[in-house]
Amino acid sequence: MPTPPTRQRVPAIEGWLRIDGPEPCLLGTRCRKCGTTFFPKENAFCRNPACDGGDFDSVELSRRGRLWSFTDNRYKPPAPYVSPEPFAPYAIAAVELAAERIVVLGQVVPGVSTEQLKAGMEMELVTDTLYSDDANEYVVWKWRPVPA
Repeated sequence: MPTPPTRQRVPAIEGWLRIDGPEPCLLGTRCRKCGTTFFPKENAFCRNPACDGGDFDSVELSRRGRLWSFTDNRYKPPAPYVSPEPFAPYAIAAVELAAERIVVLGQVVPGVSTEQLKAGMEMELVTDTLYSDDANEYVVWKWRPVPA
């Protein structure tokens, strides 16, 4: 029996997530004029209303932060989002990144429900497969509570 081809792990959205290297991280930009950090990346203009900057540096964002808010998703998202079949509800976390002080939304890892989450708890970024095809495994970030 032939061995199935190995799928290449790639970010589900190019440029938003680095999955190579020792630890994954989100990729953002920082305005050279005011220092404001953005995720997803900004390339056209500074979204800070007090700044007219337009030059940015690429930055790797913090992998840890504090849970700012959370909820659960009980409905299958519409296309182009690809949901696993059968659809199962999952928790969503808004995490304030430690260094950047910006809030990034993302799914919480499977097996962690909203009943197990508490505002202010420390969370860390991990990766998980969103879906795959014959050639690729499409990877996204998720949030996981840091063990106490």
